[in-house]
Amino acid sequence: LLPRTNCQECGEENCMAFATKLVNREKTIQECPPLLQDDAKDAYMKLWALLKPPVKEITIGAAPNEVHLGGKDVLYRHELTYVNPTAIALDITDEMTADDIIQRTQSVEAFSYNYIGMNLTLDMIAIRSTSNNPQRFATAVKTYSENSKLPAILCSLDPEIIENGLITIGKSRPLIYAATKDNWQEMADLALMYHCPLALSAPGDLNTLKSLAQTLIEYGVEDLVLDPGTYANDDLAATVTNFTMLRKAAIRENDEILGFPLIGIPLIAWLNSTDAEEVAMWHETWLASMLITRFADVLIMHSREG
Repeated sequence: LLPRTNCQECGEENCMAFATKLVNREKTIQECPPLLQDDAKDAYMKLWALLKPPVKEITIGAAPNEVHLGGKDVLYRHELTYVNPTAIALDITDEMTADDIIQRTQSVEAFSYNYIGMNLTLDMIAIRSTSNNPQRFATAVKTYSENSKLPAILCSLDPEIIENGLITIGKSRPLIYAATKDNWQEMADLALMYHCPLALSAPGDLNTLKSLAQTLIEYGVEDLVLDPGTYANDDLAATVTNFTMLRKAAIRENDEILGFPLIGIPLIAWLNSTDAEEVAMWHETWLASMLITRFADVLIMHSREG
């Protein structure tokens, strides 16, 4: 399906060498310029269908600061190197003062942790509406946008609140969190209007989550992120099981409806917690560690220290 001209525009000696690297996931079909021409559209689409990863790659944010989620071909790293590490977003709320939002976003951008020669950084800001006030949310989003270049996740189940945030930063392609069985159509309309990815949430109910995904796909929303629910303590086993079942369905069973990135919310360890701050931080940290292993593509967290 390649042009077989050996033009070397891809950087390889010939089309056979490029084909080998395609199969090994060392190259992408977008790196073959002749394949991007209009007269090669059929060949491009056939190759894409053959080579697309079981877990779709979703982009959040705008260049040059976008974050890529998913794009996974395998369950485990030893089978084939993961292309996109788990992205981590830290939260701010619309009840924080402007100075606190600025300080928080700057600390997230400045964060760097050296681990075996790698400088690990944080990837996104999750803006949570805890006031349930559309105007306060819009103000918080505006403060964030004026002081940070990191991609955003807009967090509310109220479409009016989400829309107020999108009015400010819709062009920078934030992730909308989240559509549910009760608000999916309003959230889908916003995702389509602003060309943003949309997270679907059905905590503890994989059948509803799959039904939502199928409905949204048919509605025209192509970039989805799935939230099967994050629980700590007694329900931890169910959390890990649900994430594992979704990823196995996509990769082992080729279930395209479930072939999307997964989002985990370790921040849940802080909500309604009566524990000491150090204990909540510890719970959030081990929960995040488990979800990175199985099989979250993006996490929303609260503690920088953890």
